[in-house]
Formats: sequence, structure tokens, C-alpha cells
Amino acid sequence: MMTIEEAAQGFAAIGSEPRLEVLRSLVRAGEDGLFVGQLQERLDMPSSTLAHHLRFLAAAGVITQHRTGRSVVNRAAYETIKELAGFLLHECCADSRPLSAVKS
Repeated sequence: MMTIEEAAQGFAAIGSEPRLEVLRSLVRAGEDGLFVGQLQERLDMPSSTLAHHLRFLAAAGVITQHRTGRSVVNRAAYETIKELAGFLLHECCADSRPLSAVKS
């Protein structure tokens, strides 16, 4: 199970609109991922800005980057994303009471 520190880092990484857009593009791309140039075209984002966001997402573990020759392929880290969702939902409704126990 993910620690609260790991979860906070993951949520912080996707906590800005541009980084969330990058991550969603990579999720839509599937297992093949996207090269930096492809992301840049899809998002119409300057390369220096995109590089900053990619570093932030990679450091949090929500994306992976693999060098292929002189290019870098970026992929969504689906297991980490699933763990983040699981972290939020792990204790879902643990403190709720059934409606029959609520007095009107």
C-alpha cells in the first residue's frame, strides 16, 4: 500500500493543469507512450516547459521515461496511477452509517 508521503507526491505532481494534461495525453496514448515531440505537438507547449513538467511527473513516479536512441519515450505509469486511486478509495465509506441507523 502506498504511504501518505508517496500519495502526496503523486497528487502534487498531477495538481496543475499542464501536468494533468500531459498525464492524460499519455494515458490516452496507451502502452506505446509518446515521444517528447509528439507530446509537444498535441499540447502546443514549449519544449522547455514540457521538459519541466515531464521531470516533475517522472520524479513522482506517475510517468516513466525510456531512452530509445536519441529520443525519449514517455509512458503513463498505470500501476502508480491505480495505487493513487486506491489510496483515496481504500477506506471509502468506513465512517458512514447505514441509512437505517440514522434517526429522522
